[in-house]
Amino acid sequence: MFSRPHFTEYVMARLVTMAVSIFILFVMVLVWFNDDAQQNLLAITFVAFAFMLFIYAIYRGSKQMQKELITLNTYLENLETLDEVEYKARFFTKEFEDLNQNLIKALKKAKKREDIKQRYNAKLKLKNRQRADMISAIAHEFRNPIASIMGYSQTLREDSDIPPALQEKFLEKIYKNGNKIEALLGRLVLWNKFESGEATLHKSCFDLYALTEEVKRSLEEKYKGRGIHIKGEHCTVEADRTLMDVVLKNLIENALKYSKEDVEVSIGPGCRVAVRDHGVGISEKDIEKVTKKFYRSGTHSWDNSMGLGLSIVKTILGLHGTQLQIESKLGEGSTFSFVLEKNGSDD
Repeated sequence: MFSRPHFTEYVMARLVTMAVSIFILFVMVLVWFNDDAQQNLLAITFVAFAFMLFIYAIYRGSKQMQKELITLNTYLENLETLDEVEYKARFFTKEFEDLNQNLIKALKKAKKREDIKQRYNAKLKLKNRQRADMISAIAHEFRNPIASIMGYSQTLREDSDIPPALQEKFLEKIYKNGNKIEALLGRLVLWNKFESGEATLHKSCFDLYALTEEVKRSLEEKYKGRGIHIKGEHCTVEADRTLMDVVLKNLIENALKYSKEDVEVSIGPGCRVAVRDHGVGISEKDIEKVTKKFYRSGTHSWDNSMGLGLSIVKTILGLHGTQLQIESKLGEGSTFSFVLEKNGSDD
């Protein structure tokens, strides 16, 4: 099969053919017009030597140009996989130097596009994994309350002789599980707003101590027999009251779930809120994980937060320019705290 010659081979073949033709023509003309054999031999030798030097110089130049062409072609062949251009030789001509610089620019742009593509693919994989985790969490958390509602409803439907007191108990169970589903849906909708960037702050001035008391009353109705003790001082802040209600409710309810003892809420100087429980505690290696999305402790199957509770708290506090602080020891309990900026008019 026909193989095209390399650059040097092509140049040398054309050059040697031309040089030999000119040399033969020169010899014929010289012999024709000059009868002195010694002069002719000297002239022919000189011209032959000059042609050899010329051909050698052209050969060196074409060899260098071939080397540069091979290098540039290597860049083009490996444009998608080459990390950086390492070839730093001085090029034979300005055109080759410009070509090399343009290839370097093209390589950088290609690598930049590849990096952007890889980051996008990584984000896409993360989103898909989070979506799968979310669906799994939803299915897990909704299964129990739905099964309870269906079970109690079926019993009431099939057995008309159930005593009124037992019927009332079953209806109460159905109502509580319905509330549980509503709370899960509300948490999911709020998380989705944060993820899509649709959540906005609607700030107002309110008493943080008074809001904490409201949250306490609503949770004591849900967790009957459990104590929530608030101590500290009244503190007026400028924040989103609805979102801060979510923060306090999540933190206090989380403390109630992970502890069988009473929960302590303190509001100290500088509007620092601390929620303390005396429960199982969190290991040092897990403290950073508990605020991540969909993180769930494998030891507490009754936690219906879908792994979003503390993640939502962290996000809301971040919108208010503060952060959640966690202190915990295994077997001793945990303290979750944050600080809100005190409203100036309260001084």
